[in-house]
This record gives sequence, C-alpha cells and structure tokens, in this order.
Amino acid sequence: MKRRATHRHYSLSFSAMEISRRLGAFAVCVALLSACSGSDSGSSSVKDDGRLLVVTTVAPITSIAANVIGDRAQIVGLVPEGTNSHTFEPPPSAAELLSTADVVFINGLQLEEPTKALAEANLRDDVPLVELGDRTIDPDQFKYDFSFPESEGKPNPHLWTDPTLVKVYAQLIHDTMVGVDPEGAATYNTNLQAFIAIVDEFDDAVSATFETIPVNQRKLVTYHDAYAYFADTYGWNVVGAVQPADFGEPTARDVIELIEQIEAEDVPAVFGSEVFPSPVLEQIANETGAIYVDDLRDDDLPGEPGEADHSWLGLMKFNFVTMTDALGGDSSGLTGFDVRNSALDEATYPQ
Repeated sequence: MKRRATHRHYSLSFSAMEISRRLGAFAVCVALLSACSGSDSGSSSVKDDGRLLVVTTVAPITSIAANVIGDRAQIVGLVPEGTNSHTFEPPPSAAELLSTADVVFINGLQLEEPTKALAEANLRDDVPLVELGDRTIDPDQFKYDFSFPESEGKPNPHLWTDPTLVKVYAQLIHDTMVGVDPEGAATYNTNLQAFIAIVDEFDDAVSATFETIPVNQRKLVTYHDAYAYFADTYGWNVVGAVQPADFGEPTARDVIELIEQIEAEDVPAVFGSEVFPSPVLEQIANETGAIYVDDLRDDDLPGEPGEADHSWLGLMKFNFVTMTDALGGDSSGLTGFDVRNSALDEATYPQ
C-alpha cells in the first residue's frame, strides 16, 4: 500500500554558546561547498533526412520522448548530462537548432527558463512548445521546500522521479506527436502502450522493494531536493536538503538546523549527488553518525548513450536501489529488474 508522505521541518532554538560552537565547527565546511554552475555545450549537427526534428532539454525527458517516438523523428537533447539544469544557459548555437525544430518538449515548472526563452524567440509560429510538468499537475499540487520555497514562486520541478507522473509525460508526448504527425499514430500508440506497461511493471517492483525498508527509515536527506513528488507517491518523508533556493551555499545556521532534524528523525543515511559532491553534506553525515552516500543522480543517466541503462528507467532503478540499500531494505527485487526501452533510442544526448 502506498502512503502519503509528510514533510516536517522543525523549529529549533539554541543557546548562544551552542550556536557559536556549531557555527565555528561548520564555517570552514560551508565554505567548501561550491555553487552549481551550468556548462556550455554546442548543439549537435542535425542531418536533414526527411524526419521531424524534436528538441528536448534534460536527459530523462529525452529518454521518455525516445521511448514514445522511436525512429519517427530525430530527437536532440539540449542540456548536457551532469549540468545543473536550473542554471544552464544554452549556447548561441542552440538558437539555430530551435529555429528548425518541429516540436520542443521541456520540463517546465520554471526549470529551464533560459532555454524556454531562447525557444520562444526562435521557434516558428506553428511549432508546439510543450511544458510537460505544467500540464501534468495543477498548481494546487505544486510542492515547495527548502530548495524551492514558495516565497520564490518556483515549485519543485522534479516530477520525473515519480514513475506514476512519468506516464503522464509519455501520454502528453504521444498526444503532441499524433497531432504533429498523424501518419505516425499507430507507431506512437504502440510505443506508448509498451512504455506504460514497462513503467507499471517497474512501479510494482519499486513498491514491493520499498516495503522491505522499515517505515521509520523511509526518510530522505539529500543535497538537492528532487524527490518531493516521489515521496508523496511512495510514502516517504523528505526531511531536508542542503542546497538552498539560490543554488549556492547553505548558511552555517542552515547546516545546524539540518543536523538537528537528522538527529531528531534518527535518519540512517544522507544522500549526496554524483555530479555535485558536497563536503558540507559529508560533514553533516559525520556529525550525526548517518551513512553518507554520494552518488544519487537527478538527471545524469547511467552508462553511455546506446546502452540500456542509459535511460530514464536505468536512472530510476539506480537511484531506488541505492536508496533501498542505504536505508536497510532488500533491493534484490529491483536489482534484477530488466531495464529496456519500448522503442529504439537513437536520441542525441550532449555529454
């Protein structure tokens, strides 16, 4: 049975002496945390072979699109894997690519605003620009948290970490492509149904695996809060995250409060990012006695393009196995899950 998660944040108070001690202990540590930075990447050259051109943004969306579209179109991702997609600035060469696109799929929910602006300035008038996240959930379902406070007006955009929402992404991609390319409807229908069947099978395996984690240990402390929607679906508690809304460095007081939350919740493990190592998060783990796991991935797919694991499904399997193992569960049901695509993935993934 899936449970609704709780997002609890404690209000903490300390003596002046305690705050001073804590601030001193972590001042150096906080200084070590590097702010995330975007990286430029030129758009790949696209050969005009008569097929439609579909442009996407982050790698998970590129993978989902490839599963629905198959070889009916050329699919080109814009955001290099391992790049902070929140701050990524597309290079000028992306404008030319977008000017020739037939469809553009972005996550939306204010994740890729510079890319969205470039697309709006360069797309032909009849080209769909589909913001998948905005069409998947309503505003009253938006999640706000430490990394995405409501005061900033930007909701948590990481819907793709929830398999049940990814099915909606796939349906939206299907519907858009049938509208643009009605002759391909049969292909899109077949691919969509095959993909949904795989996701449903995966969802069942995930649910069964998470049941092996003690309920009081289904808690997440991460570098970047990418699991708010996932937590609601699978009955987890997101305790906190290190990276603040400006994607810079947490204050020493932020660090202290997170330590106290971890201690109060008795969190068994904290999860860092494979792409953005966090000395602060590692120090927090050392201070609290929690296990530190530093290789979760938000949107950097495992393996290399062309490999089965280099996919949205491979990404989620890797993360969920990692979480389960660190939090005292049995991941064998997921470890043996067959990662495969519903259609041939020939998309371009910038590296």
